Amino acid sequence: QVQLVESGGGLVQAGGSLRLSCAASGSIFIINAMGWYRQAPGKQRELVAAITSGGSTNYADSVKGRFTISRDNAKNTVYLQMNSLKPEDTAVYYCNAHFGSGGRRVDYWGRGTLITVSS
Repeated sequence: QVQLVESGGGLVQAGGSLRLSCAASGSIFIINAMGWYRQAPGKQRELVAAITSGGSTNYADSVKGRFTISRDNAKNTVYLQMNSLKPEDTAVYYCNAHFGSGGRRVDYWGRGTLITVSS
């Protein structure tokens, strides 16, 4: 089992910045990758950014150049630095960790943290 605890959400004005943190505990040695997803009201959950155990990253097109995902292996923590925030970034952000792939993928989720970007 893997436990994920997020922190850092809140209210920010458009153009502002926030940093999310996700601390992992438990069987973290099984994790292939960690990332952030978000879900806006009435929309499906979508991938925002992810980072593998080897450090490779990928981002949603909508956040490229504005968001940066990073990790501190010593603290078992993943961060999402969000700059130039837009109202359309408003959503509940969920930390994700997973191992395996395809039909054998197992996902773990944090409880989510709300980010509201005011115009």
